[in-house]
Amino acid sequence: MIINTPETVPKSTPHLAPQVSAASQAQAAQPSAHSAAAQAHTTAAPDLSRRSLGEGGALPAPVFHDTKHHIKIFQGDCLDILAAIPACCVDLIFADPPYFLSNNGITCHAGRMVSVNKGQWDKLPGADLDPVRDRFDKVHEFNRAWLSACQRVLKPNGTIWVSGTSHVIHSVGFAMQQLGFKLLNDISWVKPNPPPNLSCRYFTHATETIIWAARDKKSRHKFNYKHMKEIAGGKQMKSVWQILPPDKSEKRHGKHPTQKPVALLERILQAASDEGDLVLDPFLGGGTTVLSALRLRRHAFGCELDVESISLSLRRICSDLVQVELSVSCMQISVDLFSGSMDRSIRTPTRPMDSSHSGKLVRRDRSFYFVGTHRREIIYSVSAENMEEALQKFQSSPHAAIEILFIIKTETEIYLHQGK
Repeated sequence: MIINTPETVPKSTPHLAPQVSAASQAQAAQPSAHSAAAQAHTTAAPDLSRRSLGEGGALPAPVFHDTKHHIKIFQGDCLDILAAIPACCVDLIFADPPYFLSNNGITCHAGRMVSVNKGQWDKLPGADLDPVRDRFDKVHEFNRAWLSACQRVLKPNGTIWVSGTSHVIHSVGFAMQQLGFKLLNDISWVKPNPPPNLSCRYFTHATETIIWAARDKKSRHKFNYKHMKEIAGGKQMKSVWQILPPDKSEKRHGKHPTQKPVALLERILQAASDEGDLVLDPFLGGGTTVLSALRLRRHAFGCELDVESISLSLRRICSDLVQVELSVSCMQISVDLFSGSMDRSIRTPTRPMDSSHSGKLVRRDRSFYFVGTHRREIIYSVSAENMEEALQKFQSSPHAAIEILFIIKTETEIYLHQGK
């Protein structure tokens, strides 16, 4: 298990090579943003001349690597990372590319009028005064570039799923036709509770389109028909899916402006992949694809440029990997000078503590538990004042050679109640 600290860089920086190891920082930074090739389309057309597919050199060190579950997350431009991945090795790709709809417009969120702007990565490439046709040509050039890179790494029978609104999905579909993909289905993802249209001049936007395509015309794509029929209640599943957006539980570690629900990604992975297959997401965002792959026992690669999005992904993934169960099997407390058996059942039941009365702190413990990478159990535990002291004690222990995945810190405080 390797966790490298994501490097904070301007979003226009094309190449990143984070190297600093910091297992203690698995909880990392702050919420959201989006997109792994943000730099390639923020202020100018993507520089495609420097990238020859299949000649991308070695993969950079992942910022997250779980060797047991075969999960890797890379920080950098997805075009560079895809160029370094071996050809014909990926079973399924899910991509949620920039929609390029941050145009200073407005929308409705939680009953309030808010800006549609999500970040520089979501704006049309080129200067604001450039001809619109030229700017959309650059968008299409970008879509062709990353789709071509994805096509190279797909296995002969592999498939790709691309989500988008009308702002970008037509360009994606046309680019797929130009590149020779075999279009299989266009899925309409229906959102049961979409935000209202504030202008009252359009139908309420309640759907996104997901294009499902095989690598080429000769592909014999995988489709788990029977399982999809079971999910659909014994009937053939239709290409209209009604799935709720992410709920609060999926956003408890932070939220991403274009976050997809886990239920959507789980259905996609169940439909067209099996356990042990390799799944790739070139625009990882908040990490839903990798999280779903982990839960469904798929292997996964994720690419993301933005450090805040990577931090959000790490928090979500690590919370799934670490399940802490605290229980008290037996706690005996004696306040008598000489302890002995005594029937106290006739006493008045204890009243709940009144929060208005203070208690006196009589004991505080801070413990650190080291969980192994390969043996997912507590390898070593120690009481220490801080993480640095705990790491020093671990490194001096007989267990120092064992590779550690997580360090869990717990704090226990015991108060003497001074209320009535």
